[in-house]
Amino acid sequence: MIQINLIPDVKQEFIRAQKMRNAVITFAILICGVAMALLAVLGIVYGGQAVRESLARTEINKQYKELQSVENIDDVLTIQNQMSKITAIHDKKTINSRLFDVLTAVNPPAPNNVKISTVTLDPKTNLVVIEGSAENAFAATETFRKTILNTSIETVVDGQASTMPLADEVTIGETSYGESADGSRVLRFTVQFVYPAGLFDNTLKVSRMISPTAQVDVTDSRTRVPDSLFSQQPADVQEGN
Repeated sequence: MIQINLIPDVKQEFIRAQKMRNAVITFAILICGVAMALLAVLGIVYGGQAVRESLARTEINKQYKELQSVENIDDVLTIQNQMSKITAIHDKKTINSRLFDVLTAVNPPAPNNVKISTVTLDPKTNLVVIEGSAENAFAATETFRKTILNTSIETVVDGQASTMPLADEVTIGETSYGESADGSRVLRFTVQFVYPAGLFDNTLKVSRMISPTAQVDVTDSRTRVPDSLFSQQPADVQEGN
């Protein structure tokens, strides 16, 4: 079968150009539609943000005017800020007066009683260092050490009472002889031990110090501390004594 092309080449080129033009126009229309849709969405978002900012600014101005109408507002805000911190400060404070209960409970009875000249409390390491003297010399210091080791603390947590040792280890440091204020010969010593964590914390309720010689209720400690518990540091023994 024989086919004869009756359309000139120029006409065919013209038809292809029209098709390409129509395709470009259609694609451009689609791009414009997408761009307009995005522009509309951005307009809605921006308008919504503007409305929210306007509402928020109106509310802020309203509350600011209400605060300005309060008399002495600066003082009120300062007091409220301080009041909000009272509980945290109260929980963090320590009850160092419990140290007097500890010293009263661990001091043995005569003739092995000791007199304390210096007490150092280090809350960072939970270390207590006691410098004192004893007329009964080494027998008294050893009794003092054992009394500390056998002293326990009765605590209350969530309504439940429990006990824990005051110290797991007591170390006697340097010792030397000295002369007390009344002229008697005494043994000067240093004792140190690590106390349980929380012993002096305000959050831990301590009810009693229980030692082999006494039970000390923990209330107003300072008023019950015997004066005989403390003394001045004994002087060095004079040569020839």
